[in-house]
Amino acid sequence: MPVDIKAKLIEKKELIPGIFKFSVNAKEIVQTAKPGHFIEIRVNDDIEPFLRRPISIHNMDINSGKLEFIFQVKGKGTEILSKKKVGDLIDIIGPLGNGTFKYEKYENIAIIGGGIGVFPLYELAKNAKNDGKKVYTYLGFRNKDLVVLEEEFTNVSTSLTLTTDDGSYSQKGFAIDFLKKDIEDGKIDSIFACGPLPMLKAVRNLAIEKGIPCQISLEERMGCGLGVCLGCAVKTANSPEEAPQYVHVCKAGPVFDAGYVEI
Repeated sequence: MPVDIKAKLIEKKELIPGIFKFSVNAKEIVQTAKPGHFIEIRVNDDIEPFLRRPISIHNMDINSGKLEFIFQVKGKGTEILSKKKVGDLIDIIGPLGNGTFKYEKYENIAIIGGGIGVFPLYELAKNAKNDGKKVYTYLGFRNKDLVVLEEEFTNVSTSLTLTTDDGSYSQKGFAIDFLKKDIEDGKIDSIFACGPLPMLKAVRNLAIEKGIPCQISLEERMGCGLGVCLGCAVKTANSPEEAPQYVHVCKAGPVFDAGYVEI
């Protein structure tokens, strides 16, 4: 069950311009959260902005109760959040979502992320590696200035392939191309993905083509985060045209079997 807490900000770091990592004391959330869960944050006590901001969980430490989340400043709400100071209390509801990453029955998992979609994949990679799985990680960024968390993912991956669209850092190209090669070489038995919609569509199609189980984390725009406002609907796959069926990302997801939703 999600809880509403006032979590103390214990560490704040700007990873690259406009992207912040916050660490908070949130033992009540960490005790029950799983890879793929998210939180909703009230950025201030004023009427504007009215809605909370949904943010994925990046990393957790169950012993200390520390929870980390990373966000990009993209509007008024995240701008206000970025101004918080160490010692401030942050109003957080979590863990939220019923669809989380399920990796336990696989042994050779591929984790692929793009841009800011790489943030929620770290907790998954860390848990899977600790459970003895082989973790092949593929991260894609537009250019070298946007590359984040390389060292962190290196530490929790059997291998890390990092790509930039323009070749300004590491491998040139798209992360999915390197994933496809490893699939064809027989290294991979499952795929877990989060990132921009075009990347998720490509990963979904690749998984279906190769017959590999695939789970994707969707990042639809959310309002309440609890399935009340109905603002994050996504169409289920194979819905009849005359009566399309929908599920809500915040409640049924955010992680789905790739074959279950239409993206």
